[in-house]
Amino acid sequence: MQRTLLILSLAVAAALSGCAKRTKPPGTPGVCYHVVAGKEGELRYNKLVNTPNLETCAANLEAMRLKFLLMGGNQTEIMGAYQANFIFLMREGIFTGTSLEGPRYVALVRTGDGRLAIPGAMPQQ
Repeated sequence: MQRTLLILSLAVAAALSGCAKRTKPPGTPGVCYHVVAGKEGELRYNKLVNTPNLETCAANLEAMRLKFLLMGGNQTEIMGAYQANFIFLMREGIFTGTSLEGPRYVALVRTGDGRLAIPGAMPQQ
């Protein structure tokens, strides 16, 4: 009886987790987007540039973020999208994920002087 209840509760939990709406970015090949969250949670995708890879898209988003800060902006964390992946520019580095709600993975890290580098590419002392 207890085992049947456990299996039933796991089945219900799996069914409910499948019902949750996951926000996915556009998958247009080679297009880098700046993503802005609007009112009521909808996302607006502003085309930034055409780029060959995710790292170049992240670098363009970082350049845009720095330009806005130099003009007096105060937004230190921004979001972008590239080929069905979200890009999250944060203080610690740049992270990527396939949805807003899902896990995020390290794409680039910040060096001691604030530059961006591929993890593991910096020499160890």
